[in-house]
Amino acid sequence: MAEDHRIWGLSLAHLLTDFYSPILSAVLPLLILTHGFSYMTAGLLVTIFNLTSSVTQPFFGWFSDRRGKGIPVPVSLAISAVFIGLIGIAPDFMLIALCAGLGAIGHAIFHPSAMGAAGTLCTNQNRGRLMSYFVIGGNLGYALGPLFAGIAVELFGLPGILILAIPGLLMAVLGKRFLPDTRERCTGPLNSGSRKQRIGRKAAVGMGILVCAAGLRAWVIFASIAYLPALFVMRGFDLWMANLFVTLMLLAGVAGQVIGGTLSDRYGRKEYTIAGMLLAIPPFWIFLSSDGILSMMALFVFGFFLWSTFAVSVAIAHELLPGNIGLASGLVLGLAIGGGGIGVAITGSMADAIGLVPALHALVAPIAASILLFVLLPYPWRLLWQRNTSFQAKS
Repeated sequence: MAEDHRIWGLSLAHLLTDFYSPILSAVLPLLILTHGFSYMTAGLLVTIFNLTSSVTQPFFGWFSDRRGKGIPVPVSLAISAVFIGLIGIAPDFMLIALCAGLGAIGHAIFHPSAMGAAGTLCTNQNRGRLMSYFVIGGNLGYALGPLFAGIAVELFGLPGILILAIPGLLMAVLGKRFLPDTRERCTGPLNSGSRKQRIGRKAAVGMGILVCAAGLRAWVIFASIAYLPALFVMRGFDLWMANLFVTLMLLAGVAGQVIGGTLSDRYGRKEYTIAGMLLAIPPFWIFLSSDGILSMMALFVFGFFLWSTFAVSVAIAHELLPGNIGLASGLVLGLAIGGGGIGVAITGSMADAIGLVPALHALVAPIAASILLFVLLPYPWRLLWQRNTSFQAKS
């Protein structure tokens, strides 16, 4: 189908955009060694990137909805590629911080524009499946970024990061041929007359609950990515193997995205999200409480179920704000993920105080809280859904 081909093009662009987002974290030890940064100073660079991206995404989404057009995807890709690449040759903290902030702007521009283009290709019957195709590109990019960054700096040192700008720049040039043109929104069920629609009170409350629920889930996701390598090292694995296990967990989540999105089209988005998150809790507990093959299999099952709900939440956001899908994308991918980043710091503080394993066990709490919020979300259950394509509430 034509929609499938176009969504895969956007997914490839998503892969390259999110490929650049973890590179700064991946090379942080080398930045510390090369420039003599303290841990706090180095961590501030990551904070600058994450906060800039998280805070500005909703603004770019609002701008996209209000103007009825998005900033072209190739532009955002080029910005991310160039400025993340320049981190490798920037001579001091201020210039590195500037590159991190500008690279984050490219990352923030991409998601509302590309999500808006992706949303116009979907219907209520295929939105879960097609959005999962789009989202898994970002998941793969996030998993591959640290791997290629490690190879580049191993071969060429910090300047090797500049080489990583090449695939993004190539995509920026070639993407003009096969990517949807986000400068003029396609017509579709979710954006017809979008600039004339207002956000009702019920829809606004629903988005607030959804952002909180997605933020709690992002806390668990990013805390797992951040601290599981340290846990594997504690269990006797070297750092390369530890990162490989985390990458495999993310790849299990990629499979979960496709299956979860497809099942949500058939059985209901709210139902699948709650079921997927409930099913993620037992394997996570088994992983932390066991070792050997059983522990590793449990980790992959955990990754499959928890990540499988991510694209479904994006589809819910688009259906809650059908005339403002750029803003919806910016909120659920910007503020929610930024909030999850704050949670990672909380888990780190707990690990300092009570130990890493008890702190990871405590991640069951935000999963449970997120499930409760999804239950309370003013979004129809499948059995009660009368296939009304608009969830806007009258004020």
